[in-house]
Amino acid sequence: MPQDDNPHLNPEDPHYEIECIRHSTAHIMAQAMTRLWPEIKLAFGPTIENGFYYDVQMEHTITPEDLETISKEMKKAIKENHKFEQKNLNKEEAIAFFKEHKQDFKIDQIEKLNLEEYSVYQQGEFTDLCSGPHVSYSKKCKHFKLMNISGAYFRGDESGEQLQRVYGTAWKTKEALEEHLHFLEEAKKRDHRKLGVELELFEFHSDISPGAAFWQPKGSVIWRLLSDKTIDFHIRNGYQEVRTPLIFNKKLWEKSGHWEHYQENMYKVPDPENDANTMAVKPMNCPGHMQMFGNKKRSYRELPLRLHDQSQLHRFERSGTLNGLIRVRSFCQDDAHIFLREEQIVEECKNVITMVARIYSIFDMSFRCVLSTRPTKMMGDPALWDKAEAALTEVLEVTKTEYKINEGDGAFYGPKIDFYVKDSLKREHQCATLQLDFQLPSPERFDLKYTDENNELKTPIVIHRALYGSFDRFIAILIEHYAGAFPLWLSPIQCRFIPVASRHIDHCYQLEKEFLKQGLRAEVDSSNETTGKKLRDGKMKKIPYLIVIGDKEIENNTLSWNQYGSDKKGNCHIEEFFNKIKPQQDIVY
Repeated sequence: MPQDDNPHLNPEDPHYEIECIRHSTAHIMAQAMTRLWPEIKLAFGPTIENGFYYDVQMEHTITPEDLETISKEMKKAIKENHKFEQKNLNKEEAIAFFKEHKQDFKIDQIEKLNLEEYSVYQQGEFTDLCSGPHVSYSKKCKHFKLMNISGAYFRGDESGEQLQRVYGTAWKTKEALEEHLHFLEEAKKRDHRKLGVELELFEFHSDISPGAAFWQPKGSVIWRLLSDKTIDFHIRNGYQEVRTPLIFNKKLWEKSGHWEHYQENMYKVPDPENDANTMAVKPMNCPGHMQMFGNKKRSYRELPLRLHDQSQLHRFERSGTLNGLIRVRSFCQDDAHIFLREEQIVEECKNVITMVARIYSIFDMSFRCVLSTRPTKMMGDPALWDKAEAALTEVLEVTKTEYKINEGDGAFYGPKIDFYVKDSLKREHQCATLQLDFQLPSPERFDLKYTDENNELKTPIVIHRALYGSFDRFIAILIEHYAGAFPLWLSPIQCRFIPVASRHIDHCYQLEKEFLKQGLRAEVDSSNETTGKKLRDGKMKKIPYLIVIGDKEIENNTLSWNQYGSDKKGNCHIEEFFNKIKPQQDIVY
């Protein structure tokens, strides 16, 4: 009998206890706010990852200062140690109760559910419409902290009533709470939006191009390195690099099904004289690759045919969802489509998983998989979906890959495997993806064909896949993963020369040329600042090697170096230095 947005866990579930704590703390927060503002109207108060929130409506605008007031009132309620008691009401009783307390949103939920019986939970004087579960007594909810406030809409509908949302976090112990708050502080320091500006990697100009990054020279170095290495990696694994147009006539999107299923996320360029000439900027590469496959006769000997594309994509994301490089409107994927026969599915998917594992091992990131099955708004024959889901399940089982099933979250054209990578703060990010598609190549869509060994025409199957996912998003993850201190091979500037005095500057520039010839990205700090200040600035910029050059170094033809992030220092000849850092530089996927 679901009556709210909370998960309904089995007591055997390992997350059961913490979910009960967070769910109950959300009720205690609502109780405290009702004491402080009796006219308040309560909407929903679900648990979320690491915490909870409650949506409310009232005339008073909640401020950051109010969070402390609410917290104090919550601590009073917790100290009173109320028992959480559940009882059932019939529909008439439930409506009468919440009407008496002027809780319109609760009445709306009762009417929407239209059940014979409704569960309510009471602690002290406070009662809420809820099917649980909860802790036994409120004293179990004392390790909490209210975090922040945001706006919200009732049921997430922008046409609905506007609400205020208060977020909090709750844990079983004081130590667990403190550890989580420390984690949040560390995550705040690593925020890619902050470090991206400090390290001069990228910038945004939302007034002229919202949701699109302007990549500065240093950020472009990272982009190019990731792009070049992944192109080489793909070529070594049998892929062919292609590039496709950025804009297509809408008839291509109608053929692919995107015009019907994805139009609201596309940038359209209408023709005022002829609607048939309406164009759309591409949000993905797959229809263009289907077109390329179908442009000539194909033989089974060509399969699997693997096409790799890194051209720019554009998707309309609502302005409220834009978030640095994590959610943008203009982006690039290390995208590929593999055209293959049914008997090649398992082996080809195994190859993709091997490529994913290799790439993320470079960055010391582990991953797990989620298999997403058919959504409600799916396209195509259910029998083909059964076949596709069975094939992906077999791949995961054969490769002994850890995975969970996410029912109903597949793409509209086929099931998928999403790869969740874990960063240095143990946060998970969905990056790589592998999607199996029986729909786009079918006669109902692009009608793709190849000739088999019996000279009969057959329809290929298509794998959609990306390894990084989006370059933009992956770079954001890397910035936070490394806290801006990239490994040597990925650092925009690998070495900075620091002349002790102006008479040492020319020698530093000579060394810079030698380093550049060796393929090392170097620069000279020729400012008038002291050596100490130059060293501090280099550390702030997280440059891997700061090399101090004075009279002794010039006389002995040596380098005095400091390595970022460690106490390592040294003095050696230039050849010895090159030999030292070469293994850190020569990274191959």
